[in-house]
Amino acid sequence: MAAIQRSEFALALNQVANERGVEVSVVLDTVKNAILAAYKKDHPAVEITEYSALLDKNTGEAKILHKDKDVTPPGFGRIAAQTARQVILQKIREKEKEAILADYKLRIGTIINGMVLRFAGPNIIVDIGKTEAIMPSIEQIPNEKYHLNQRLTVYIVEITAGLKGDEIIVSRTNNGLIEGLFKREVPEVGKGSVIIKDIAREPGARSKVAVYSNQSGIDPVGSCVGQKGVRVQAIIQEFSGIEKIDIIQWHETPKDYIVQAMSPAKNIRVEIEEKEKEAHVFIPVAELALAIGKDGQNVRLASKLTGYKIEIEEEKAEKEAAASAQNSGEPKEEKIEVKKETKKTKAEVPADAKA
Repeated sequence: MAAIQRSEFALALNQVANERGVEVSVVLDTVKNAILAAYKKDHPAVEITEYSALLDKNTGEAKILHKDKDVTPPGFGRIAAQTARQVILQKIREKEKEAILADYKLRIGTIINGMVLRFAGPNIIVDIGKTEAIMPSIEQIPNEKYHLNQRLTVYIVEITAGLKGDEIIVSRTNNGLIEGLFKREVPEVGKGSVIIKDIAREPGARSKVAVYSNQSGIDPVGSCVGQKGVRVQAIIQEFSGIEKIDIIQWHETPKDYIVQAMSPAKNIRVEIEEKEKEAHVFIPVAELALAIGKDGQNVRLASKLTGYKIEIEEEKAEKEAAASAQNSGEPKEEKIEVKKETKKTKAEVPADAKA
């Protein structure tokens, strides 16, 4: 009694074994168990542990044995055939999903191109090629607009257990997205001749990236910026221009590093209190606005980047010059501006900031 035509049965087994990496014996055992379950469904009174199924791997012929006696019911071949087909297809899907997840597990911590497929409440379902991924609301850039069929570059964060099995989590806010984009757009970063040492980021607003190279003849900042800024602009365009990126030179010496991190402010002086991880930064009044940044953003990112609490003060020499001008009756054009900016500004290091 042929349950499945030889060619169809053999083709199905071959597809599972060769294309999906499933052992033929495993598939056959699964089909046997499914056939026994189908027999039990039609004969609920039997003790199924006393029965066994026999399946010919070449012809697909199925038999039910009770203590080595053939008790296969008439017409059971059709049921066995349908069961075998269902089990094989199920095995194919399971193994295919396992293979896909195994592939993406190796890609955790990298970036990938995706497309917005649909919205599931606050979450976004992203098509990433072989499967779908989830971008939770916490991983979405707050001021970025998303729409169906929108193409995005996302960062693969992890694979977690969900209600419907394992789920791939992707992000647009993770610092790894910035690093991955630099590796993609800047050959020197991709090859490792330029190293990204630190990233401080406020997604959708601004990022500071500290780069370094120990190879002579390589300008790490220039390599990342590119000729006429073409490389960094390509990365900024990945965020539709809403997130600005500052590239600075990393330094092992904290003073020099903080000076670089305060960019675009210039002509600054730094005093370090190493035990408290505090830095007192003295800045000319003309550079105060740049040093602090809009709503304190520049100094806040510099603090995250370097791991130091930064306190900004106006340079003393300028204070004294302003006071001297006031006492001597010289014009007081700068008085209001100096008075506004003489207050101290502190930037606290967040608990999760990198040292």
